[in-house]
Amino acid sequence: MIQWSKDLGRSIDYLESRPDIAHDKLGYHGVSLGTTVGSVFLAMEKRIKVSIFIAGGLGMYEVHPQVDSLHFAPRVRIPVLMINGRYDNVSPYETSQLPLFRLLGTPEKDKRHRLFETQHLLFPRNELIKEVLDWLDRYLGPAQ
Repeated sequence: MIQWSKDLGRSIDYLESRPDIAHDKLGYHGVSLGTTVGSVFLAMEKRIKVSIFIAGGLGMYEVHPQVDSLHFAPRVRIPVLMINGRYDNVSPYETSQLPLFRLLGTPEKDKRHRLFETQHLLFPRNELIKEVLDWLDRYLGPAQ
């Protein structure tokens, strides 16, 4: 987890060295495990302005408290779009998705939980793309 966090920070450092990158419009896109660890990263990395969590939630396994998303989610304050399947057996709705969504410290108006009637990662492609692009346009502005 420490190495992943360092990798994220170094990646952002690199992006900030590039004049062709809008440094004030960086987003985080986590899928499955990337969602579970995402709240840890977002609580610590303040250069990220918006987040999309896809097919994830609180971890369903035991981890050290120092890296448990349960303790970091309340410190996340940026806009978060969570996209999940109601019948996800990897990140169950009641015990994984909802607890993470409720724990996020993001103001209610800046977080959204989009639920599809599917399983883990089996989302309708066009609807998924529309949700993500609309979210990014809302918080980062339309792509130029």
